[in-house]
Amino acid sequence: MREQRHWGDFPATLGAAMPRATIITPDLPGNGQRHALDSATRVSEMVAFCRQDLLSRGLKPPYRLLALSLGGMVAVEWASKHPQEIASCVLINTSMRPYSPFYRRLRWQNYPALLRQLLVGDQASQEALILRLTSFKYSAGNAALVGQWLAYQRQYPVSRRNALRQLLSAARFRAPASRPCMPLLVLAGRCDALVDPACSRQLAQAWQTAYASHPEAGHDLPLDQPDWVAQTVARWVAALA
Repeated sequence: MREQRHWGDFPATLGAAMPRATIITPDLPGNGQRHALDSATRVSEMVAFCRQDLLSRGLKPPYRLLALSLGGMVAVEWASKHPQEIASCVLINTSMRPYSPFYRRLRWQNYPALLRQLLVGDQASQEALILRLTSFKYSAGNAALVGQWLAYQRQYPVSRRNALRQLLSAARFRAPASRPCMPLLVLAGRCDALVDPACSRQLAQAWQTAYASHPEAGHDLPLDQPDWVAQTVARWVAALA
């Protein structure tokens, strides 16, 4: 339920660490500039949209994907179904069946707050809740950031219907039987209050991938520790060359 502006300053931070990279932050259907479209109910449909989006920009593969949460599922599906298009993937605080149970993929302790928001919440309480659940750095709140996110939501509102469709796509996604063949890096925030960080660790162990975690970061790792993420990714990519 996030859009490209929610990356904040991170694309610039990553660009400074990887000056030869062209960094693209597409919106998925139902979010941001594409908020009026129906969100996909399957991750494979999100992959198809992203592939077409990049080609329409004149950007041809291979690509390097950096993806957070649900985006990590999109990256894995893309890499699995179209391996010739993907050079490498960085998966941040993602989770997927069969490696993690549902109550760890979305921490069960959050169910009451999420249900209350769904039933009686408004846009302001939604953005405040999202910040509390996704950021360790700003877990006590940040009025300026919430106000900025609220402005995004008011300009490009994500409908409740599309929010539920995105949750459905994440819930029904199942990882491929074998790991994608290209290099993978899994990153996690050890203070993730939304998704149990064990999900990332277990995925990395199962797939025997490179793995790193930050002790003072939540679910939105690029928000909490942008420099660490950028430098970690840049070093990893450089080592692949």
